[in-house]
Amino acid sequence: MAAIKLTKNELKHQKDSLKMYERYLPTLTLKKQQLQTEIRGIEARAQAVRDRRKALETEFNAWIAVFGEAEAFKPDMVTVKNIRKGAGNIAGVRIPVYDGADFGRGDYDLYATPLWIDLAADRMEEVLSLDLEAGVLDEQVRLLNIELRTTTQRVNLFEKVKIPDTRANIKKISVYLGDQQVAAVVRGKISKRNLEVFAEKQAAQALAQEAIA
Repeated sequence: MAAIKLTKNELKHQKDSLKMYERYLPTLTLKKQQLQTEIRGIEARAQAVRDRRKALETEFNAWIAVFGEAEAFKPDMVTVKNIRKGAGNIAGVRIPVYDGADFGRGDYDLYATPLWIDLAADRMEEVLSLDLEAGVLDEQVRLLNIELRTTTQRVNLFEKVKIPDTRANIKKISVYLGDQQVAAVVRGKISKRNLEVFAEKQAAQALAQEAIA
């Protein structure tokens, strides 16, 4: 603990600091809880998106296999041209929001490829879109986890360091000032008693001189 001045001004400063810490701590604790809740919710949504993606891919592969021409569909027939993202805000943290994507279709001979190729490409776009959405949700979690670590560090700093240290400082200064006040009262009483004794001696000497006279 750093050395502190044992003065009334320092006591006021420490009390003001304690009030500030105790006022901010509930806000930080609430933010921490909010971030934890949001992260759990987003992780659940990301898992749901991946589950839909997996189910769609399984359905897609089974669907293509029915036609017996799976080799006719090439993954590069569908490409991602642009990812559309908006912006959101959770507990003061700016996060990306998935707004969809634009896809491109590869050139292929309409006469040389099966009729179901276009339908397959549509399904592939759905799969890719779910992948992209899950990736954006992962980025949200990453950003919120950074803020959660910072907020948790501040909560711990206030709870385990700032507030206990400030309370200890207030107690130390209060005890010192109390002792000083008691010492001042004692010194005052001693001085008063010395003055009284001195006055009594002066009076006795005056009486003695009068008797001699």
